[in-house]
Amino acid sequence: MFPKVGFLDDKRKQTLEKTLGVKISNVHIYEQAFTHRSYLQVVNIPRLISNERLEFLGDSILGAVIAEYLFYNYTQDQEGELTKMRSWLVNRKSLGVCARYLHLEEYLMVSFSASQSLQKGNETMLSDAMEAVIAAIYLDSGMESAEKFIVQSMLPIMMNEQVMKDTNFKSILLELVQSEGKEPPRYIVMSEAGPDHEKEFVIGVYVGGDFLGTGSGKNKKQAEQFAAKQALDRGIIAETKIE
Repeated sequence: MFPKVGFLDDKRKQTLEKTLGVKISNVHIYEQAFTHRSYLQVVNIPRLISNERLEFLGDSILGAVIAEYLFYNYTQDQEGELTKMRSWLVNRKSLGVCARYLHLEEYLMVSFSASQSLQKGNETMLSDAMEAVIAAIYLDSGMESAEKFIVQSMLPIMMNEQVMKDTNFKSILLELVQSEGKEPPRYIVMSEAGPDHEKEFVIGVYVGGDFLGTGSGKNKKQAEQFAAKQALDRGIIAETKIE
């Protein structure tokens, strides 16, 4: 089920064991956990597949462990708040933070083009690998080891990086302006540039006739979040009007 790939030799295996705080018995599971789908184009190894199946399993394990942790440690919070906190802890950004802190990019096997994207800060490959590693720990060492790794290794990193805070700036801005009896914010594309695979959007946010801020990003959703953040950072001070 897990063919030998060979990039985790004894030395790298020992370093990874120290990093994760686990004893690795079946190194081939971990090799698959670090195999990005782009790497399949580089090597020709029979039965080798990417880490996507492990990612699927790790995502489920992580969600269950985090839910139980929050249930027992945040006893005064109701379902809505617990759901919000869980989303902060299991999202791509949080997993990417953990993966970079643990230097998992040093083990991730990708194609040359994918490695360029990784160096530019692509969080998806890292967050996927983080979930795949959770699954590898589970399959190799059992649920207790996987839970221990999540609670004792991952959560302290997340807490230290303060991921337990609301970063949905659009939601925060919406609640704030509605609490003041104003109409919902409107997001307008001000410009877009670059080829289809590397677009850069600039979006402005307005409430009524008031311009509140701009944000840029690789997609409209990201640009809207940054626009909302700028509006919040400015204290929602009207700076100009729509002509």
